[in-house]
Amino acid sequence: MHHLGYTRSSHQRDHLLLTADTFVRTPLPGMENATAIVHVSPAAGAAFTQYTVEFAAGGSMAPAGHQRFLYVLEGELTLGSRTLAPDQYAYLPADCSISVTASAPSRAVVIEKPYQPLPDTAAPHLLFGDERSAPAAPLDGDPDLEVRTLLPGHCAFDFAVNTMTYQPGAALQMVEIHVMEHGLLMLAGAGIYRLGEHWYPVTAGDFIWMAPYCPQWFGAIGKTPAKYLIYKDWNRHPL
Repeated sequence: MHHLGYTRSSHQRDHLLLTADTFVRTPLPGMENATAIVHVSPAAGAAFTQYTVEFAAGGSMAPAGHQRFLYVLEGELTLGSRTLAPDQYAYLPADCSISVTASAPSRAVVIEKPYQPLPDTAAPHLLFGDERSAPAAPLDGDPDLEVRTLLPGHCAFDFAVNTMTYQPGAALQMVEIHVMEHGLLMLAGAGIYRLGEHWYPVTAGDFIWMAPYCPQWFGAIGKTPAKYLIYKDWNRHPL
């Protein structure tokens, strides 16, 4: 249904909000019976790529040739001898030759980034995890705002992926402005996001990119918790 050109999506100098009504699907090289919704990439100024893959039953995705993080949203994905259900995830290093296949219609978040090695530090190995079993820690001592860290904090990893869950009415205690950039997918609930000098209502399914130094703040609204998956570059000198 057309809405006379209206959308909540917005593309500004230092941020991007994409809502489902503006998603465009496209196959990427190495995909079979699967399509990607590319949310952000270097074409927009990001130093990483994030997209959602929609798999048909039997769909597959070939190895990337660079590091990849995959988080299952719906369905069931097989990576080698491992099967991942919703809220389970995998980190695949650049030299990983494992393909991804779907036994049923499935959706997954994929984050890809060229690896930045550190001298005298070995690159990370293949890793599997379950978001539900990751320890929850209050952010800045607020028990209504929980952070779950999905990747180890070891300096071998050059990015971090977390989930953040806000109880209704919970909010960040400050407007953050920092050198890290973010890719954020709303998983549940709703809220208000300040990005730069703009204020946006956001809900489950929305994607946000925040450039370095973009002023950012979030508060949850509604009667159910708000939750998002968030990427940031990490453990590397800005130079």
